[in-house]
Amino acid sequence: MENNNTKENKINIELPEEVAEGVYSNLALINHSPSEFVFDFIQAMPGMPKAKVRSRVIMTPENAKRLLTALQDNIRKFEENTGTINTGNSDLPPINFGTPPTEA
Repeated sequence: MENNNTKENKINIELPEEVAEGVYSNLALINHSPSEFVFDFIQAMPGMPKAKVRSRVIMTPENAKRLLTALQDNIRKFEENTGTINTGNSDLPPINFGTPPTEA
């Protein structure tokens, strides 16, 4: 008899070719409402007055927090293997600079 408590949950994830190519982003704006987080990934070019949102991801607060935890874990592992990531040498504004939270 199979025990549902020990059965590993598996999901088949499909990665379409056009998504697998990825989108380059060097700036992200993050806003939130009581029910969702909105992540706008932007490609900004130094010295250019305009920047373009390349992708938008919307998540529940619970999934946004899971993303934060996974990102922190991956950054920790990355820095253990390659050294500390330097975040101080950029001509671009910091991630999530000066944006008020959205209201839904």
